[in-house]
Amino acid sequence: MVARRTAPYGSWRSPISAEMVASGSVGLGQTALDGGDIYWLESRPEEGGRNVVVRRTPEGRMEEVAPQPFNARTRVHEYGGGDFAVHDGVVYFSNFSDQRLYRQSPGGEPEPITPDSARRYADTVVDARRGLLIAVCEDHEEAGREPENRLVAIDLEDGSERVLASGNDFYSSPRLSPDGTRLAWLTWNHPNMPWDGTELWVAKLDGDGSPKDPVRLAGGEEESIFQPEWSPEGTLCFVSDRTGWWNLYRLTEGGVEPLCEMEAEFGVPQWVFGTSTYAFLSPTTIVCSYIERGISHLARLHVGSGGLEEIKTPYQSISHVRSGDAGVVFIGGSPTEPLSVVRLDPATGGHEVLRRSSELGLDPAYISVPEPVEFPTGGGLTAHAFFYPPKNESYAAPEGELPPLVVKSHGGPTSMTTPTLRPQIQYWTSRGIAVLDVNYGGSTGYGREYRRRLYGRWGVVDVDDCVNGARYLAERGLADAERLIITGGSAGGYTTLCALTFRDTFGAGASYYGVSDAEALARETHKFESRYLEHLIGPYPERADLYRERSPIHFTERLSCPVIFFQGLEDEVVPPNQAERMVEALKEKGLPVAYVPFEGEQHGFRRAENVKRALEGELYFYSRVFGFDLADPVEPVRIENLP
Repeated sequence: MVARRTAPYGSWRSPISAEMVASGSVGLGQTALDGGDIYWLESRPEEGGRNVVVRRTPEGRMEEVAPQPFNARTRVHEYGGGDFAVHDGVVYFSNFSDQRLYRQSPGGEPEPITPDSARRYADTVVDARRGLLIAVCEDHEEAGREPENRLVAIDLEDGSERVLASGNDFYSSPRLSPDGTRLAWLTWNHPNMPWDGTELWVAKLDGDGSPKDPVRLAGGEEESIFQPEWSPEGTLCFVSDRTGWWNLYRLTEGGVEPLCEMEAEFGVPQWVFGTSTYAFLSPTTIVCSYIERGISHLARLHVGSGGLEEIKTPYQSISHVRSGDAGVVFIGGSPTEPLSVVRLDPATGGHEVLRRSSELGLDPAYISVPEPVEFPTGGGLTAHAFFYPPKNESYAAPEGELPPLVVKSHGGPTSMTTPTLRPQIQYWTSRGIAVLDVNYGGSTGYGREYRRRLYGRWGVVDVDDCVNGARYLAERGLADAERLIITGGSAGGYTTLCALTFRDTFGAGASYYGVSDAEALARETHKFESRYLEHLIGPYPERADLYRERSPIHFTERLSCPVIFFQGLEDEVVPPNQAERMVEALKEKGLPVAYVPFEGEQHGFRRAENVKRALEGELYFYSRVFGFDLADPVEPVRIENLP
């Protein structure tokens, strides 16, 4: 055994470089099955974040469906999802640059279906009997007006478009029955988000696919419906949180019938289209993923008896579940395995990895395995997180030294973090910096009551939980109370800036495209989230006072620690002025501050060189602020007001 070198926390040399993290990984999304072929979506940082539909044949050959420069990514709701559909080997996808729908036939070139316009399309379904694509359409053609969302049918021959459902603010999840005679869909209105309240509708379809006698079957202002799906014999199933937990139901002649009632989440927030947590193995058997206390499980559900039989896998994050001739396919990750496209044999339970998001092959000697932690927080409640202690078998810290701690606040905020192996976290822990990844009140995976803790209290509950999590570890001697750091992106960036402004726990922070002015966000953001803050803070402009009270930009005099900002200059969710105004205020106050803008990036960084620059820049910033040496040189960032 090689003797460990003694070096301060933060200065350990690690084989996990920022370049490896940025270029050695791809994003994995939407899955689909078509006969024996398996499809999934890859986001490739080394190609500027281009989304590529990948086909894997029964023989194991993998191929790109559409050539460069085509980029299968829709901008409906800005977050997209449901970017492609496939039927009999033909792929239909939305192209990012022009937002037109294209047809990609085997061996051919992509052919445009829809005209060049200001319309966007997502969540497409192929109606092969009638030669139609059914899709969610978001119409931006009238400048100065909120875009109009509707369900449409698009003729595959001439691209003509017909409205199937309209009049509400949002639509999603069109699902065609196996015999083609009925269409189900979800719809909701401002100020609700889809995890607040949605409605499930079904209509009969006539010969040309026009809906007749539409009827609402479930849902409402206080019930969130997720993923309607038809069984092979035509029974409609869906997920509802009517009990406080997203559970599975089916529609029978007698009404809505629960399939398996339990305190677990069989659904997830519908931030993007095309998400799937369950699929049919047969008319009476469902394969599904569910979340208990932030951990995913895979199971076989017997519809008649309600029996739930867990399928043992190593994965603790499971999404995009599909079933077909090729078996069961999902995206799974574990504390020691990155997110991967996995195929499972439902008969034997055996599984194989088809594609990993990262092929870095990290040495276990440098992998920190997270520990689920629960800690007391405000109001006598309990909050949840995953703790990653420093891990590098080549190094030990000087006796008595405690590690710096990076507290990560996830985006959303209606979202969650999972204990999946992420090189971005191991980058920190392998250098001797601990990480606490917090599922603060408002996160999903713990039921509706936990999810709604944040309502009316955004900027308070989430901040309390991040602060209390950091203090919990410091009090137990697991982190240095003088070197506590908080970082987050988007909504997590807002939590970060609130924690740095309204609390005195953290000694530094990093905001990635974070909100500093909640009032400006309420006025300027895109349609999908334009009324989101009414639940999280209050009605606007009636409670403009609350928005100002919760906006760090108005209280920079309370800030007393260094902050670094990273921002995409084409971000339409959180515009760059949110960061730039904060930077100028900190400059004027004389606090150490750094600003790293990225041309061509939107809400979230997709280009490998920018991911690398941000990760190294954040580490460099902390090393200068807290005075520890780096084992390897990195490109400096300019820090204003640094003594």
